[in-house]
Amino acid sequence: MTVVRSRSTDQIQTYVEPAIRALLDRLDPGSRLVAGYQLGYWDADGSPAASQGKGLRPALALLSARATGAAPEAGVPAAAAVELAHNFSLLHDDVMDGDTERRHRPTAWTVFGVGPAILAGDALIGLAYEALIEVAGGEPAARRLAEDVRALIAGQMADLSFERRDDVGLDECLTMVGDKTASLLAGSCALGALLCGGPPGLVDGLSRFGFHLGLAFQLVDDVLGIWGDPRRTGKPVGSDLRARKRSVPVVRALASGGPAGLALADLYGSPTTLTDEDVARATELIEATGAREWTQQRAWQEIEAARTELDALKLPEDVRAEFTDVADFITGRDH
Repeated sequence: MTVVRSRSTDQIQTYVEPAIRALLDRLDPGSRLVAGYQLGYWDADGSPAASQGKGLRPALALLSARATGAAPEAGVPAAAAVELAHNFSLLHDDVMDGDTERRHRPTAWTVFGVGPAILAGDALIGLAYEALIEVAGGEPAARRLAEDVRALIAGQMADLSFERRDDVGLDECLTMVGDKTASLLAGSCALGALLCGGPPGLVDGLSRFGFHLGLAFQLVDDVLGIWGDPRRTGKPVGSDLRARKRSVPVVRALASGGPAGLALADLYGSPTTLTDEDVARATELIEATGAREWTQQRAWQEIEAARTELDALKLPEDVRAEFTDVADFITGRDH
């Protein structure tokens, strides 16, 4: 489940996974089964599995704790909370989007049903708050997570509304990305430090670093959603285009105004279901507008902005190096 080899990613299996498993044991059997399946700990029948995600958010939370000089174990509740919150959003997102595959296996709702998947997501976000409020002095961290989740939900609501509109602007699309993805990345970078009593300047600086990191992450994800190899991404090819999602490359292409952008608008406005040929055509049209290159360049700009925030902070050098490694991973990843 690791993103880059580092102390923090190694410590996920040592400290964070056992903490999450212990939290899952609080759930009723049905919710626990679905939640553990979503997290990749076991298969639908409860047998052990190894299908976890990238571990990006808990790794950042552990680094955030270490940024204060604390031992990584002190950041475990924050790391568990952000991973649980992230998977809460994925469970609900897969239901809303009708996605049938994630991490190279069927999504939870296709295996257990829509109702159980939604309830398991609800259970995970409840556990995320429990992980924080049960720690002495954890109230500010729980409050911060609540704010980030509120922003995440606002972003998801905007994303859904975009599917019913043909006038989505690039600025509001980027605002949606900031809410839906960057907010929780910002929280991941801040919660460990907040939980460990880090000074406000450090917490705020790490939060800004994480926000730029989150924007870059989603921009890269949008590119992979169109041009990525499904054998690496674990998602069906063209699923976002087939659903007429207004991702950043799509909105940028639609706003281009040239022949390719106008042809894409006609294709997206068609009342008929998009075929495989339509999806391939849409992919070509988006690239022809230069939207792929623009999105990649914007991702690099966000990474540079994140690095600027990081450079301004007083950090242990090993922590700084690992934060930088994560930033490098985000722009270079293929899944």
